[in-house]
Amino acid sequence: MPETAAPATPAGATRDGAIAAALDMLDSGRFKADLARRVAMPTVSREEEHWPELDRYLREEMVPLYERLGFTCEILRHDPAPGPFLLAERIEDPARPTVLMYGHGDVVTGIPEQWAAGLAPFEMTERDGRWYGRGTADNKGQHSVNLAAIEAVLARRGKLGFNLKYLVEMGEEYGSPALEDLCRAHRDRLRADLLIASDGPRMSLDDPTIFLGSRGGVNIHLEVVAREGYHHSGNWGGLLANPGVELSHAIAALIGPTGECLVPELTPGTIPDNVRAALKDCRITTAEGDPDLDAWWGAPGLTQAERVYAWSTLEVMEIEVGNLAKPLYAIPPWARARLQLRHPVGVDQAQVEPAIRRALDAAGFERVQIVPAQDAAFPASRSDLDGPWVRFVCQSMTRTAGRAPVILPNLGGSLPNAIFTDVLDLPTIWVPHSYPGCRQHGADEHLPVSIVREGLALMAGLFWDMGEAEVP
Repeated sequence: MPETAAPATPAGATRDGAIAAALDMLDSGRFKADLARRVAMPTVSREEEHWPELDRYLREEMVPLYERLGFTCEILRHDPAPGPFLLAERIEDPARPTVLMYGHGDVVTGIPEQWAAGLAPFEMTERDGRWYGRGTADNKGQHSVNLAAIEAVLARRGKLGFNLKYLVEMGEEYGSPALEDLCRAHRDRLRADLLIASDGPRMSLDDPTIFLGSRGGVNIHLEVVAREGYHHSGNWGGLLANPGVELSHAIAALIGPTGECLVPELTPGTIPDNVRAALKDCRITTAEGDPDLDAWWGAPGLTQAERVYAWSTLEVMEIEVGNLAKPLYAIPPWARARLQLRHPVGVDQAQVEPAIRRALDAAGFERVQIVPAQDAAFPASRSDLDGPWVRFVCQSMTRTAGRAPVILPNLGGSLPNAIFTDVLDLPTIWVPHSYPGCRQHGADEHLPVSIVREGLALMAGLFWDMGEAEVP
């Protein structure tokens, strides 16, 4: 692997100068233009007609930028991914730390018919201090912030001062089907001291945040098939078992009336002391446009932060029985539901289905079948809350923002973080540049410009500190 020459730091180059250079990209309009161009590419990984855009995003947007910044680039392919990967490397000094970064350029489907008037998924629009467009928050905007900060540090110092490898995936929204195999195949090449990545939301709009992993995600498909065909409810009601009723009661055996998961094996059982301490002062707040929180919902005896970041939630995602739009007034022949379990470290995914089967059978619902799910499952992961890299990153962000970041043990959602912790054996720190109300995966996805501004400063300061200071 070739090494990039690392010139001496120019006289007068400062941390504040690097931050100013990053912010100038925003104030000059260049950052907005770059992101708008990237959003305009419909890189929808779950729609095969858009797969050529996955290649184009890397070849036309990412590779030229990385090469201009002194990285060597290679596009990698690994089945069954719908799109390629990009591995960009800048090795300055093997004696200095090496950071692996990660981002994804694919997005979910656009659903243009659901966006507000004047907004479109693949045309970035600024409105009320927000940039609207598919990928602004997930994930084009986030890795664009990091790349702009890297460019600012290089422009001021002429080097990073550390080694950087950047992996860009084009199939994350497809379920990252090839990411683990690719990381195993290129394990030595991806070797590093730390993963830094940006995805998911901050804890709130105004709070800089880091999280150290993600909750696991498992989809559970339930089904009751009683017979063929619909049967008149007046003639057959009370004589034929109703699959909709059966399935509703079966779900009630798994989830309590206030949303508590009733299957102990699907929860971690206890919350570690350091996790509870980290969440002690965390308060979940809402921003304009967010729904009001239901304080009475969820596992009893836990704070709202503990419910999201330290415990399991079992939710009904979809349920289907009969035809609500065109009622037949007949006993339906079948009922189906998809449930989703989000869980922290401490839950064995291999035991999820057997535990649900036992709970259903114990409640008398042997007729309810668990149908094999085709959806990807993500295992839970969490790096050491007390690790030296956590302290280093927090100190840098505090210096820049003037306030300490919120430290979350893990994201409430699911990411392929376990691949980096378990396969590559890396401590992982995620610095999100979005917020809970960004509407990612839905209509009107957006990114507040205020988060972009603070994110550029935070990352430029962090990259400067990593190249200058003694690091773990």
